[in-house]
Amino acid sequence: MAHRLLVRRFWTLSSKDLRCLPVSSSSSFSTSLQSSRVPVLSRSRSLPRSLALASLRRAVSFNVQDHDDFDVRVIKSELPVLVDFHAQWCGPCKILGPRLEKAVAKQNGKVTMAKVDIDDHTDLAIEYGVSAVPTVIAIRGGDVIDHFVGIKDDDELESFVSKIIGK
Repeated sequence: MAHRLLVRRFWTLSSKDLRCLPVSSSSSFSTSLQSSRVPVLSRSRSLPRSLALASLRRAVSFNVQDHDDFDVRVIKSELPVLVDFHAQWCGPCKILGPRLEKAVAKQNGKVTMAKVDIDDHTDLAIEYGVSAVPTVIAIRGGDVIDHFVGIKDDDELESFVSKIIGK
């Protein structure tokens, strides 16, 4: 998705948005290319909003790769971790995920979020008693300290995250 947005953004730029720089004479290209100009994005332009939000999401959450990854990044984490058990086919999960990431991001690094796809990691879902998605479990020091099942509104999510930090 981010690649498509980046390509779309690049192709819709006007000529005034592009800056041309000469190709260096030390390049390995033929001499006929030495005088050509290569378009480069202007340094003054900022990232599109969608890409900036994508980088924010990466900073506050991560996808669990396997059981060992879960053990290292969740169980042994010094910070409290919210574990979002979800599925690709689950509509409510697609609504809850970004809202939960936003609530976690507001805590400025006091909590992290792990995303576990139950179809890929059935063993983890069974181990933590997940019988419906979305299920969010709060873990601190390897212990489950709270959880909820289903969708919550933004205020309830922020309250849940704040309570996990304060416990």
